[in-house]
Amino acid sequence: MKRLTQTLAFCLFTVFTAIAQKNYVSEVWVSDLGNGKYKNPVLYADYSDPDACRVGDDFYMTSSSFNCLPGLQILHSKDLVNWTIIGAAVPNALPPIETPERPEHGNRVWAPAIRHHNGEFYIFWGDPDQGAFMVKAKDPKGPWSEPVLVKPGKGIIDTCPFWDEDGKVYMVHAYAGSRAGLKSVITICELNAEANAAITPSRIIFDGHEAHQTCEGPKMYKRNDYYYIFHPAGGVPTGWQVVLRSKNIYGPYEWKTVLAQGNSPVNGPHQGAWVDTPTGEDWFLHFQDVGAYGRIMHLQPMKWVNDWPVIGIDKDGDGCGEPVLTYKKPNVGKTYPICTPQESDEFDGYTLSPQWQWHANINEKWAYYAGDKSYVRLYSYPVLKEYKNLWDVANLLLQKTPSDNFTATMKLTFSPNPKLKGERTGLVVMGRDYAGIILENTDKGLVLSQVECKRADKGKPEQANASVDLSQNTVYLKVRFSCDGKKIKGSEGGHDLIAMCHFSYSLDGKKYESLGNPFQAKEGQWIGAKVGMFCTRPAIVTNDGGWTDVDWFRITKK
Repeated sequence: MKRLTQTLAFCLFTVFTAIAQKNYVSEVWVSDLGNGKYKNPVLYADYSDPDACRVGDDFYMTSSSFNCLPGLQILHSKDLVNWTIIGAAVPNALPPIETPERPEHGNRVWAPAIRHHNGEFYIFWGDPDQGAFMVKAKDPKGPWSEPVLVKPGKGIIDTCPFWDEDGKVYMVHAYAGSRAGLKSVITICELNAEANAAITPSRIIFDGHEAHQTCEGPKMYKRNDYYYIFHPAGGVPTGWQVVLRSKNIYGPYEWKTVLAQGNSPVNGPHQGAWVDTPTGEDWFLHFQDVGAYGRIMHLQPMKWVNDWPVIGIDKDGDGCGEPVLTYKKPNVGKTYPICTPQESDEFDGYTLSPQWQWHANINEKWAYYAGDKSYVRLYSYPVLKEYKNLWDVANLLLQKTPSDNFTATMKLTFSPNPKLKGERTGLVVMGRDYAGIILENTDKGLVLSQVECKRADKGKPEQANASVDLSQNTVYLKVRFSCDGKKIKGSEGGHDLIAMCHFSYSLDGKKYESLGNPFQAKEGQWIGAKVGMFCTRPAIVTNDGGWTDVDWFRITKK
C-alpha cells in the first residue's frame, strides 16, 4: 500500500489531489474537442432522464438514480459540455429507511426535475410505489433537506414543479402503468406555497394513447404567454420528443413532435431539459438508450420558430429536428477548461468519492475511508439468508461505465477472517447478467476465480469459468471493455450495443494473465451495467469478519 511518511509530502499530495479532482479529465471519453466544437454524447455514461437548470453562469444537472445511493447525483457545468460531479441530493438513504438490505432494482428514484426558485434549489422525483417526493437546498452541493412526500400515490412518476407568475405552484407528472393501471397521460395538480404538499387532485391534461403512446417525463416551462410541457413518447429505445403548448395551464394543449431520430444513428432521442445560456442561446439535453452502457446524455441546439421549439437540425424544414453528432459549443461568453465526471480513485479522502454508489440505502458498517493511509477498507458483510447471487447484495460499490472502450483496474489486499470460510471480494461488472474476477478464502486457501452469472435477476447461480490458487493476498484485478459498434439484433429496436468484457489479474501490477471467458455485459433494471467492487461473507452469525483494503481503482484506455 502507498505510505506517506512525511507530513509535508502528505499535505502537498492532498492539495494537489484536491486540485486534480476539481479538474478531472477522463482518458477514455472527452466531449470537448478543444476547437470550439463538441461531440455527442457529452456524457458517455448512464445519466438517464436528465434534467437541468441554469442559475447565473452555472448549469446544474441531475438524473434518475433508482435504487442506487448516494442518490440524485448533482453535476455542474459552465458550458453544458464539460461536467463534474459535485454531490448528491440524497446522500445516505431513501424513505422508508427501514427496508431490508436488499437492492430494490429499478425502483425508488424515477425521472427527477431540478429547479431554482427564490434562492433555493428544488428536486422533485417520483417513487412508483410511494408517490412524489421533494428535497431542497440553498447550495446544490448540499446539505439538502430530508425527502418530503409531496403527493402519495401508487404509480406517480416523472414529477416536475412549476411556479407561475401569479404565485401559484403546480406539479406535472405521469403514471407508471405497472402500478397505476394507466399510462400514456400527462397530469397536473396544484401545490401549496411551500411546494411540499399537493392541495388539489391530479387532473389529466393530455392523453397520448392515439398519437404518443408512453408519453411520460413531463417538464413544464412558460414563454411568451404559452405554457409548454416537454415530454418523451414512443418508448425508451425507440421514442421521440414531443412538446405541448397552451395559453391555459389546464389546456387544451396542442402538440408537435420536435425531435426524432430521422437519418441519424441516435435512436430514441428524447426526455430531458431545455436550458438557455446567459447569451440567449437555447439548448436541449436528452438521453439515448444503448443497452449495457445505459442511457447516455446528448446535447442538441434548439431554436424557436412560430413559438414552437425545433431541436437538433431540421434538414427538411418540417419543424422536427434530428440529433447532431458534432456541433459548435454553446456560447456562454467565455471558454472554460475541459473537465469530465470523476472516474479513477486513489482513495485519499475520508468520505466516499462522488462517482461511487452503493446498491441500496447505505450502512455505515460497510466501509472505512482511510484517507491518511490511502485506501478504502471494505468489510465483509453477511449476505441475506435467501442469497442466490450478487443481484441480492446491497453492499456493491459501483460506478457508471464511462465510455464504450475502457479498462478498469484495481489493487486490493484481502484479509479474511481465518475462522471463516467463504468470504469473497473482487472486481465485478454488474447487471442482469454479471461477471467478475473474485477472490475467496476456501478450505484450501485463497482461490481467484473468473465467475459469470446469467439471468442473475431470475435467481440463477454463479459459475466459475476458471480458477487459480493464490499464495499471496495482494492482487491486481482488471477488466477491459471493448465495443466495435455492433448491436444486439434481438434487442428492442435493435439498438443495444455489444459490450464485451475481458478479465485478467496480476501478482505484481506489471504482468497480467487472462482468466476465464469473455463476457457480454448486460444492463440492470433501468440502469446500465456498472463496474466496481465488493466484500461479503456467508449468511452466518458471527461477531466479526474480514476485510479488503482497496488501494486504488483506475479507469484507463488500456
